[in-house]
Amino acid sequence: MAALGVCRGILKEIRMAKGSSYKHTLVYKYVLEQFKRNQVTGAQLCRAQVEALHAAQSYLSLLSSTRLHLRLHLRYHSPRADVRIDQAAGLVGLRLPQQPGGKGWET
Repeated sequence: MAALGVCRGILKEIRMAKGSSYKHTLVYKYVLEQFKRNQVTGAQLCRAQVEALHAAQSYLSLLSSTRLHLRLHLRYHSPRADVRIDQAAGLVGLRLPQQPGGKGWET
């Protein structure tokens, strides 16, 4: 992924986390400053730029994974403790086995 795409991805994750006033945060300014500082021309090959791009890709992966984890956590961890077992199984797409009738299965 190119540096511009990574930068846009990080800024998108910041916007999703901070809301509409994300441009006034310190993290927004820091990310832009880091990308501008590590920008080089096409004729140059710089090891620091490659390392910075790798760190930025890792940071983008961390931000998006954390957001998705939070979404899954909120979806599947109910704040209520009184969820029935069959409701919890249905939440993740499972069904409880049906008990067959007959001798030995009476309650």
